[in-house]
Amino acid sequence: MYRQLRDHIEKISPLTDQEYDLVCAQFEYRKFRKHQYLTQVGEPVKYHYFVLSGLLKLVFTTENGKQHIVSFAAEDWWESDFYAFFTKTMATMSLECIEDTEVLCLSLDGYRYLCATFHKMEHFFLEKANYGFIGAQRRIISSLTSDAKERFEQLQKQYPFLIQRIPKSLIAAYLGVSRETLSRLY
Repeated sequence: MYRQLRDHIEKISPLTDQEYDLVCAQFEYRKFRKHQYLTQVGEPVKYHYFVLSGLLKLVFTTENGKQHIVSFAAEDWWESDFYAFFTKTMATMSLECIEDTEVLCLSLDGYRYLCATFHKMEHFFLEKANYGFIGAQRRIISSLTSDAKERFEQLQKQYPFLIQRIPKSLIAAYLGVSRETLSRLY
């Protein structure tokens, strides 16, 4: 499991064995069952999660109870309620398992230690954050400028493996359309 993390990091920042041992010491392995929450609204967000296996959804729920899927996270992806994680505030979004999931958990102290101790890890996390910002901006622009069919086609093209793993109702919630509208697009 830790080999997967090393391979992931070394796509951006090669590490010596000694450096990698120090990196691994900052992570905690955890296993979650399908429908189990890693984080719930109103709770402190203790970790930034690296997905080893399984599938997660990050959900924002409005005051009237409507759920909006902010993102999905599969193998080799990082996920958290980043605002709450970095500001040490309570979660405004829930992180839930769509499948049985294994993750490596990194605390804020661990994250800060890695960034302060290893320029390579600071560079790694900066690159991951930049790609996350790019993805978020692309999603916002798509939501503002594309119709449901175009958004679905973009999702299929960018993440074809997700379409096979995620129930249609969740894909519809992610795209901001009804289940019936999504069925017409298939």
